Amino acid sequence: MPRVLFTITYTVKPEFREEYLALSRTLKEHFASTGTKNYAVYEVRGKRNQFAEVFETASLEAFDALEDNQNDTTQELLASLERFLEPDGMKYTTLVETE
Repeated sequence: MPRVLFTITYTVKPEFREEYLALSRTLKEHFASTGTKNYAVYEVRGKRNQFAEVFETASLEAFDALEDNQNDTTQELLASLERFLEPDGMKYTTLVETE
């Protein structure tokens, strides 16, 4: 079964950097508590305030289940993220491992 990497990239408004970093820690803790162990947030080297969230799943089925299994807390946390972002929004990439 091919693994899947799902990335979401975005730029945070400079004035919200510290609030965003606090939220990213909360997201990591939340996803760890819900069993989504392969979740991380990275800052792009050389591009201050540009971040990437990375989810890694063991299969396409597990990837498809990510969105289906969101609880109210997950939805609220993700919705609160949008106020920190620059207007260009989020960019999504789904990578499927070759066999």
